[in-house]
Amino acid sequence: MLVNQTRHISSPKRLLILLVIALVCIVCFMVFNLKGNVNYILIHRTWTILTMLLVAFSAATSTLLFQTVTNNRILTPSIMGFEALFILIQTLVIFFINAQGIPYIGIIGKFLFESLLLILFSLFLYRGLFTKLKQNLHLVLLIGIILGTLFRSFSNLLQRLMTPSEFAILQSRIFATFTRAEPVLIVFSLVIASVIGLFLWRMRYRFDVLALGRDNAINLGIDYQKSVTIILLLVSVLVAISTALVGPFTFLGLLIANLAYSISGSSQHRFLLPTAVLLGVIFLVGGQLFLAYVLNLVGALSIVIEFIGGSLFIFLLLKKVSM
Repeated sequence: MLVNQTRHISSPKRLLILLVIALVCIVCFMVFNLKGNVNYILIHRTWTILTMLLVAFSAATSTLLFQTVTNNRILTPSIMGFEALFILIQTLVIFFINAQGIPYIGIIGKFLFESLLLILFSLFLYRGLFTKLKQNLHLVLLIGIILGTLFRSFSNLLQRLMTPSEFAILQSRIFATFTRAEPVLIVFSLVIASVIGLFLWRMRYRFDVLALGRDNAINLGIDYQKSVTIILLLVSVLVAISTALVGPFTFLGLLIANLAYSISGSSQHRFLLPTAVLLGVIFLVGGQLFLAYVLNLVGALSIVIEFIGGSLFIFLLLKKVSM
């Protein structure tokens, strides 16, 4: 009976419930265990919350839209070599410029350089999905895995040639963390994400048509190639700024996107997108609260999310193969 009642809850009410849960998590994160210099703690937690909101929005939006244009709920931008390229870029910067030379690049300059490389790579890989490879999803996934393996192998080679101090600096950069980003980068990223978010929200009804497939979208009057190109470009920017800001989160987008399909109660993107974003906020903020006050910070949030998301990916992959 409880299941049947849940199914009859409308999508707006489900969004409202998720919003309340997300706000409760944020308030708890801000006010729990306030000791010492309260002003400093509140400012620090505010920047951490903003970073989590940015990552939740970027991961949810990019994954959902990527799955919409590929018409596949397994593929995500992160699974296809994106994080491996991020690690390679970090390795190259520290290996060739060294730790002492990094400050001379400039915070914004380094951030833009890393983001640009990630964007160019993603456009090169994803665009082939709709041109040369003619939507051969398995081949694109294979190419992404091969490139990811190549990037990791080259990174491992350079890491073996590093000094211990350089390797220690690299290790601190290639693991996802929400406390590393500079405030200026957070504000810069939030401005970009806000502009992209407003633009994508105006296209929300077009996403519903694109989800019907290429032929149906064209028959309904959608300029398919132009729409897909715009979406892939914006997806690339979102994933790039999120990865360059906090580090790699391979399976976060996959986890919250697939939960959004089940929880939103609708296939319309005006419900799917905010549902996925709110789920991302709940997972990140609520997960950090659980680790901090229940498990006493035994473990890292990124490791827990990667384990759960990786398990879901294997389950979905095996389920698709068995069908």
